[in-house]
Amino acid sequence: MRMLHTMLRVGDLERSIKFYTDLMGMKLLRQADNEEYKYTLAFVGYGDEKDHTVLELTYNWGKSEYDMGDAYGHIAIGVEDIYGLCEQLEAKGADVYRKPGPVKGGKTVIAFVRDPDGYAIELIERKTSDDL
Repeated sequence: MRMLHTMLRVGDLERSIKFYTDLMGMKLLRQADNEEYKYTLAFVGYGDEKDHTVLELTYNWGKSEYDMGDAYGHIAIGVEDIYGLCEQLEAKGADVYRKPGPVKGGKTVIAFVRDPDGYAIELIERKTSDDL
């Protein structure tokens, strides 16, 4: 078994695709409309779905926002240069709400950014691509 994808409901599909591709460096892998049930799916990720876990962005037509609730935590992405990435994200208007620094009680460097719908993304610095 392996994890295939995580689904996030989004209020503006194009805005979310732009965030994940332009700011987070993912690729749009595929996109499809379902006319009968009035939704669009877009899959984004860092590699082909046959080899990588990806994000499924689900846009339910006519729904622009969701109640986050208090059960959802975050997704985590490994990065090589967390300080440089956070500077780039902020320069492009992203909400880096927890600046890069060591995790409490540890040495791992983390940061948190919000996507356009308010979903939390934890960035975890990895020193080499083998650690990603």
